[in-house]
Order: sequence, then C-alpha cells, then structure tokens
Amino acid sequence: MLVLLPPSEGKATGADGPPLDLGALSLPGLTAAREAVLEELVELCSGDGDARGEEAREVLGLSEGLRGEVARNAALRTAPALPAGELYTGVLYDALGLATLDPAARERAGRWLLVFSGLWGAVRTGDPVPPYRCSGGVKLPGLGSLARHWRGPLESVLPEAAGDGPVLDLRSAAYGAMWKPRGALAERTATVRVLQSRIVGGVEKRSVVSHFNKATKGRIVRSLLTAGEEPDGPAELAGALRALGYTVEAAPPARSGSPWRLDVVVTEV
Repeated sequence: MLVLLPPSEGKATGADGPPLDLGALSLPGLTAAREAVLEELVELCSGDGDARGEEAREVLGLSEGLRGEVARNAALRTAPALPAGELYTGVLYDALGLATLDPAARERAGRWLLVFSGLWGAVRTGDPVPPYRCSGGVKLPGLGSLARHWRGPLESVLPEAAGDGPVLDLRSAAYGAMWKPRGALAERTATVRVLQSRIVGGVEKRSVVSHFNKATKGRIVRSLLTAGEEPDGPAELAGALRALGYTVEAAPPARSGSPWRLDVVVTEV
C-alpha cells in the first residue's frame, strides 16, 4: 500500500544531522528535478539587500513575520538535515504520531508513506532533508509552476513505487495537482473526504472542517500502520477502516480511470 500525504507549513527546528545529500534520497529518478528546484530556490533567497528579500518573500508567499525563512532557504545546501518523518509538524502529523509508533508500525511507515513537497517532489519518512519553506503552489521565476514542474518526473517514478496495491491519497489540492494516478492505478486509488456530522433541529448536517479533516486523516494513517493489514484494494481498505471503528461511506469510480472516494464521517460530540 502507498499512502500519499501533504507536507505541513510547520517544521521542526534544531536539526543536528549531516547536510543534505540529494543522491541519497529515496526515488532517485527525482534527483535531477529536485536539483533544479533547489538551485533556483537557493539562488532566489541568496544575496544581500532588502529588495532581494522582498522578491523572495513575494514569490514564496511569506508574510513579514516569516522573513527569516528566506535566509533558511538560502542555506539549504549546508543546513543540518533530519528525517522527513521528524521534520513535519502540525495537526495531521501530531495525530499521526510517528515517533510513538511501535517498531513494526514505524517500519511500515517507512515503506507506505510518501510526503509530497514543492521542493523535493516526494520523500519517504526516513529521508533526511533540512527545514525549508516552499509550498507546492509556488511559481519560481525560472521554473514556473512547481506543480507543473513535478508532473513528468513524478509520473515516471510513482507508478512503480505504488506497485500492485492500493493508494490512499490524503493530499490537499495543491499537492494533488503535482501528480494524478492514471488508468488502472487510478482505479486502485482512494481519496478521502472527512465530514463533520452535527444534529441541528433533529436533522443531520454535514460539513468539511479543516481541523477535523487533518486530525482525522492523521488518526486514520496511524490506525492502519498499527493494525498492519495491507488491503488488496479500495473496497477492502474501506472495510479495514470500518473494522478499526471509523464510519466510512465508499463510492466506487464514477467512470473508468478515476479513483474511489471514501467519506469518513466524524460525529460532533
């Protein structure tokens, strides 16, 4: 099974590992594309003067309070790295709690999980990378749209990484635009929508709430990693989640070459 995760804007600091080694990262077919983004990002964020810093902040969509992220990006080639599974923080990753998994579940996480990134394309949780700031929606002056930049390279490596098992796609829209499974692989893919259910005046109301969405997706992944079962396809995946206590409504592909949709319903208490 392959689980596709978004990154998070929040990232751990205080890494003390060796600097980045692009050639040592998983999915080596992405190395050239990673180098192209890294080179332009470091160039954009390097140099003296307020004008250069303002340009970088504008391109990266950073507020004045995040000015320090420009200098962080400029030092990416020499900055200490840490495993991606320790780098990303935030609601989804807090709920996932990779550090507190048992050894068998951590081993599965290393095989199952792929974290998408505007800078790295996609990395496994054990890949050491330095803290950075570059979202999937960025358009760099030379490369242009990062989502478009990554489509070809990811298409060349991810079908093999997915193998014959199901793909659980938990990415947000910006990262979903970087790669879309096609053909038979799409039909083995399940996207997830988390719905909050409330009873108002005796009538059920459902809505998408960001916090519930991220936290529930983190808990889903943790539950699957802990249980250790590898379902054969999206229907079996939905059944496995129900067995783990989730309320899941599964919708098969509406047409050939499109993914399943799993609605996970969370009841407000």
